[in-house]
Amino acid sequence: MQVSRKSWNNGLLVLGVTALAIAPLILVRGAEFGGADGAAEAAIQEVNPNYKPWATPIFEPASGEIESLLFALQAGLGAGVIGYAIGLYRGRQEQHRIAGKSTKIR
Repeated sequence: MQVSRKSWNNGLLVLGVTALAIAPLILVRGAEFGGADGAAEAAIQEVNPNYKPWATPIFEPASGEIESLLFALQAGLGAGVIGYAIGLYRGRQEQHRIAGKSTKIR
């Protein structure tokens, strides 16, 4: 059984993405993984200690775990919507190609 070049490329891409995800966890031991909001708030307080935020969150999650869950859920839903849109577009393109029409959809 011969492995195609496309299979090799896909395997290397998966390996690369996995390495990019795991490398920071291994290389930066003991570091605190804080969010951008916390870093921005600290920077603003350093520049202007009297600054008062002009907006407040509508919903404050009970814990960091719930906040992470909501963030992951939002990312998953967004990826699903994008995947659906791309699949719909590709399906329409394929239907037009089979019907003998132009591959460009207007």
